[in-house]
Amino acid sequence: MILFARRKLPLPIPLQYLVCKALLSPQPFQNPNPSPCPKTSPFSTQSSKFPEYEMPSVTWGVVQGRKERLVSRVIISDYLKSIGVIPNELEHLELPSTVEVMRGRVEFLQRLGLTVDDMNEYPLMLACSVRKNMIPVLGYLEKIGISRSKLGEFVRNYPQVLHASVVVELVPVIKFLRGLDVERHDIPYVLQRYPELLGFKLEGTMSTSVAYLVSIGVWPRDIGPMVTQYPYLLGMRVGTTIKPLVEYIISLGVPKRILCRMLEKRTYILGYDLEETVKPNVHTLLSFSVRLEALPSLIAQYPQILGLPVKAKLSTQQYFFSLKLKIDPEGFARALEKMPQIISLAQNVIMKPVDFLRGRAIPDEDVARMIVKCPQLLACSVVLMKNSYYFFKSEMKRPMKELFEFPEYFTYSLESRIKPRYQKLASKGIRCSLAWLLNCSDRRFEERLRADYIEEDTAGPSFLMGGKLEMPGSYLVSEQEDSDSDNEVLYRRTVSL
Repeated sequence: MILFARRKLPLPIPLQYLVCKALLSPQPFQNPNPSPCPKTSPFSTQSSKFPEYEMPSVTWGVVQGRKERLVSRVIISDYLKSIGVIPNELEHLELPSTVEVMRGRVEFLQRLGLTVDDMNEYPLMLACSVRKNMIPVLGYLEKIGISRSKLGEFVRNYPQVLHASVVVELVPVIKFLRGLDVERHDIPYVLQRYPELLGFKLEGTMSTSVAYLVSIGVWPRDIGPMVTQYPYLLGMRVGTTIKPLVEYIISLGVPKRILCRMLEKRTYILGYDLEETVKPNVHTLLSFSVRLEALPSLIAQYPQILGLPVKAKLSTQQYFFSLKLKIDPEGFARALEKMPQIISLAQNVIMKPVDFLRGRAIPDEDVARMIVKCPQLLACSVVLMKNSYYFFKSEMKRPMKELFEFPEYFTYSLESRIKPRYQKLASKGIRCSLAWLLNCSDRRFEERLRADYIEEDTAGPSFLMGGKLEMPGSYLVSEQEDSDSDNEVLYRRTVSL
């Protein structure tokens, strides 16, 4: 019985080994142990016999000694420098055995669309094997839906993906996204927007951010669309980014339920910097005479205002309103509370409905009061305003004073609301104010027509934090709306995201 554990049989010396030795060694090769039964193998790691061949490497399929590796490294380094790549970061990495292999990697990356500048940005990509690293990773990315023409851009944005293991790192992330209800056809879009997701650990930031959003009231089925809209949320830390922002917005008076609906529709709000952007914007709004109690409604209607350059925009618009619309800063603040989107309206867009109203011989001061009362006029189409105005004058034959008192008339659809309701009133011989006619749901309007009396005109719905949308007089807008949750009514009737 032969015991291999105690003694190894001598192995034949490869021809390539002898050739390399003859080329690199100044002395002809001599066997240091002339004994016919050598005690050690010619490929032993003992340095006392062959100091120039301490640790033969077979990584690249070629047995190399120390001198061969040094010569190959110098040749590869010279090649990289000749094409403009700085190889400094590759000094301590294992490189291929021949310059041909490195040239193949460079050419492969160039066929993807990468340039020498891209390789200098992340030279470690040159340490990846084409066969073992690049092709498996790129093949999997193409399999999940990233088109071949986009692979170069993907690697340029996230070159670290070339080091990833398909089975250990990439596949689990894709399964995680699918588990969040991210649609299969949306996964390429998500990854191209935020390729760093492929480097995250599932049990880390991604899981905790999702768990926190669900804990505050975000519907689990909406997490997938939120990730599709703003995948960066999966990389945000709860304790330092998401939670402080959420708690601050809630402290301003926005109900948690409303905030969750805002995040579901405008997930990018989570990307606003709390200290650098959100808090300064809130302080700026207050400095422009916006009332503290109006902030929740203002934010709910236009959450983007938390991330805009508010100070510059408000200064410009306030001056424009004063100069062109004859609206003082106080009136501008009241209009801003009712329609915060005016901060982003272009001035030429604003002037179109204003010029239309002034062209109907309405005095400037009355136009200003109409805009402060109903700033939504500034976003109305002039064509639709013309049709509604001509119907008001020719068919309804009402005094202009009613338009001054209820400028919201222009915001209702002529064909679907104004005409049908007016015709029903005319058939019954009922005369009422524009507010009584238009400012209610269809069901409520039918209830009014069936009544034996005309109730007193009332104001429109109000934004009551934490309560139902109520009209003055303590009755609900409609029985159908009463059947819904309080915050859902609040959101649907007063928040237009």
